[in-house]
Amino acid sequence: MIAAPTASLNVNTGVNTSNSNSDDVRQLIERYQAAGQGHLFNFYDDLNDDEKAKLVSQLEALNVERVNRIHQKATTCPSPMLNNQSATLAPLPEECFDSVLEASKDKTQEWRTVGLNQISQNKVAVILLAGGQGTRLGSSAPKGCYDINLPSNKSLFQIQAERIFKLQQLAQQQPGAVANVIIPWYVMTSGPTRPATVAFFQENNYFGLSSDNIVFFEQGTLPCLTFDGKIMMESKSQVAVAPDGNGGVYAALRGTGVLANMAERKIEYLHAYCVDNCLVRVADPVFIGYCVSKNADCGAKVVRKNTPDEPVGVVCLRNAAFNVVEYSEIDEDVAHATNPKNGQLLYSAANIVNHFYTTDFLNKVESFEGDLEYHIARKKIKTVDMQTGDVIAPKQVNGMKLEMFVFDVFPFTERMAVFEVDRREEFSPLKNAPGTGVDCPETSRRDILQQNVRFFEAAGGKVVVGEDDIQAEGTPTLELSPLVTYSGEGLAEIVAGKSIKTPVRVHSLEELKRAVF
Repeated sequence: MIAAPTASLNVNTGVNTSNSNSDDVRQLIERYQAAGQGHLFNFYDDLNDDEKAKLVSQLEALNVERVNRIHQKATTCPSPMLNNQSATLAPLPEECFDSVLEASKDKTQEWRTVGLNQISQNKVAVILLAGGQGTRLGSSAPKGCYDINLPSNKSLFQIQAERIFKLQQLAQQQPGAVANVIIPWYVMTSGPTRPATVAFFQENNYFGLSSDNIVFFEQGTLPCLTFDGKIMMESKSQVAVAPDGNGGVYAALRGTGVLANMAERKIEYLHAYCVDNCLVRVADPVFIGYCVSKNADCGAKVVRKNTPDEPVGVVCLRNAAFNVVEYSEIDEDVAHATNPKNGQLLYSAANIVNHFYTTDFLNKVESFEGDLEYHIARKKIKTVDMQTGDVIAPKQVNGMKLEMFVFDVFPFTERMAVFEVDRREEFSPLKNAPGTGVDCPETSRRDILQQNVRFFEAAGGKVVVGEDDIQAEGTPTLELSPLVTYSGEGLAEIVAGKSIKTPVRVHSLEELKRAVF
């Protein structure tokens, strides 16, 4: 960091710089002026020493030339589907696509065994994209802390941690398993959510997992820009920044030392997912096993579109490369096109941000990072008037945030695998405020409880709805902790031919044995 300046006028820039560090500060100013961003020093002389040091430190760490390149790329190379008439779509090749909805039980079990074997050798880790806040849910806490009102009042973080715990136990039972099966959990936060996320894990004793195997790291940021590419300031001494999108995970993995940590642990395969999916099968052995069997370097788990017009991105080929194409980029005829072999939609692989990677692939991202697409989000951004110094809270859109999407690496894969799963079993996102009826806390709660009923009944048990069970949307209140079962396994020997009365919450297999009759 450059020390705070004290006095001495720089005639060339009109900015006061320190005697001891005048050359360093002068060079920084000249660098920003050459990049067309010299306005960031407009109020430098108004600042106290601490504020000057803060601004200089931030600008010294910022790669202003890279910011200019990103803005140039984002504004001159927009989406090929919207602006390039030669862009063509094609369905997914059959050889890279399989569906658990169509696969035999034997095939699914084969994939599961392959995945469990990899986990049992400590070759699998998990990346959690957890940078979002629960603002739309009426909460200022990180979204993973949210309680969807299960009988247990478990947060999303706890549900997912318990799935990891249970899966470690299942993998430990595999022939030839290492002495201590571990699935490291790499949790990506944003700057604002990191302190609260770490504190939440600490307060809850890491939900039974070892703190040594949970690694927190922050996604990167990019400056907010005016529409002509000028960096905005949120105060006279600080640049306005915003998270660089979930696609920033790749640079963050590298820059925070996570990839090096994976190398030390000899991790070969990664499962990445978003925190807001209450049904996510963390480190899903079936998905891992499928991708490993395909020798894939990158994989995407998808669900089948409900209707041709469902507003979801679709995994398909764009200009012969794998991509996620947004629903707004697909014309109506293409959206309704069907496969003559089975009558299903040709473009039905809905993206759910649930991915597989090899560590080799993640290490290669740096080599093509400069070719990745940046997306513009036009926003109302609180900023400083660069003439008057007044802080402006705009009523209309006044700038842009640049972000990358996690699927932007798909076109650069060499061996892609796309795996379709049952939406009802694996995808229930938490996006909207309570009471909205779609992708909200009530639907998340419902979907977990309904899945637990299916698990119980598939194992040969009967669910008896008690008179005091206040059901939401007709769903019996049966909560089976992930510590009891990961995906329905291990229940039959306890519940087959037996009943359970709701409302009931079961935390362990011993509790389950006592609850059935």
